[in-house]
Amino acid sequence: MVVERRHDMGTGGACFCPKCGEKIPHGRGIPCQEEHCPRCGAKMLREGSYHHELLEKKRSKKDLE
Repeated sequence: MVVERRHDMGTGGACFCPKCGEKIPHGRGIPCQEEHCPRCGAKMLREGSYHHELLEKKRSKKDLE
């Protein structure tokens, strides 16, 4: 069975590094999580994605403590 990956994020946007904050343009057809940060080598995240939202929530909880 073939699993189709569609996240409906559209074209454009940016990938960012959750460790150092580096941003690169999102490449069409290449998931940001498959990209590595050119500065520190960590896996990138897509701005506005579900994982980006989770990271922001986690960071805001830490700031409140």
